[in-house]
Amino acid sequence: MITNIARGVQAFTSNAFLVEGDRTVLVDTGANFDAVGTLDEREADLDAVVLTHTHSDHVGNLDSVKDAFGVEAWGFDADQPGVDNAIGDEETVRLGDDGYVALHTPGHKNDHLCFYSAGAGVLFAGDLVFQNGSFGRTDLEEGDRGRLIESIDRLSQRVDGHLAEMHTGHGPSVTTDPARDIEMAGQAARMG
Repeated sequence: MITNIARGVQAFTSNAFLVEGDRTVLVDTGANFDAVGTLDEREADLDAVVLTHTHSDHVGNLDSVKDAFGVEAWGFDADQPGVDNAIGDEETVRLGDDGYVALHTPGHKNDHLCFYSAGAGVLFAGDLVFQNGSFGRTDLEEGDRGRLIESIDRLSQRVDGHLAEMHTGHGPSVTTDPARDIEMAGQAARMG
């Protein structure tokens, strides 16, 4: 089961997805809300935190979540503050009951990862792409439009027609033809 624990939060935050199952994981922690309290209310037995990238809106609650649940954080770059373990490109990580391939997708930030499970038909896209063909900002430090386009193209080629759900770093999840939204994001990134 996948739940956005930041849903309805009115502060500046990313989405934060609780993926429950064999290995209960929080994908990004969000910021500026009581993630620990929300997880406690859900009686979540957290095993790990997995990060799409380390922008502050995605990791603002990282220290408090790690402390409260005694878990470690996994991300692309273990040199980033709060990241305990590195996940390599194409490495498989367990989120809930499924294996997800980590795809290094820079352009929004150098340490950006997407997580894709072909078997589950689920993608965690972070801030690479969003609903309706929107895409991640490239005007922040480490942003690079050319690399972002390459990353979107890689993602578009990787996901297949079985992609049923795309969970994004901001805004609503996409459950109707998310591959189309990825394709549209690639086109829009080239135009802008």
